[in-house]
Amino acid sequence: MSGQIRRMLAAGALSLTMVCGPSQAFSEPPPSSLTETLQSARLAGAGTLRWFGLKIYEARLWVSKRGFDPTRFANEPFVLELRYARSLSGSTIAQASGEEIERLQPVDPQRQQRWLQAMQQIFPDVVDGDRIAGLNRPGRGVRFFLNDQPLGDIDDPAFAKAFFAIWLDPNTAKPDLRAQLISALISDARGAMAKPQ
Repeated sequence: MSGQIRRMLAAGALSLTMVCGPSQAFSEPPPSSLTETLQSARLAGAGTLRWFGLKIYEARLWVSKRGFDPTRFANEPFVLELRYARSLSGSTIAQASGEEIERLQPVDPQRQQRWLQAMQQIFPDVVDGDRIAGLNRPGRGVRFFLNDQPLGDIDDPAFAKAFFAIWLDPNTAKPDLRAQLISALISDARGAMAKPQ
């Protein structure tokens, strides 16, 4: 696949023209390297990101047993895992992530540049089947994994909030995928409200 097509796919993965569909995968438990940090992890939701019909990745959101409030996601530990369905360069993933962070919440150019450089250093090139996972560490930042192996940390809570907003913010470019990722949390909240007091 040419570099031009890879850049288009990565940019498209974070653009407004995306279509999300229900995930047919992810029946397995959370990766053991992540459950050591996220005690009693449970699946909150999963979805597939497609761009003009091309499958880009499958996403799944793991939360602690008690779950979390999706409107305050930055305050709770969770793992967001992306299983890629095609090859993409790490620098392209970092660039597309940086552009989406800037779209959602503009930050000063120096901070944006620091974040972009950190992502470019951490994100590897991926091939079909590779999994990049981000562990939100409230008040600390993000720890990234590739196929259950540690990649590195970005120790900046503001980065963590801005990065995970790509998928979890109500103003995400992919609201259908957000809805799929938090579907169990919404069901849990509705069930709790329906119970007699």
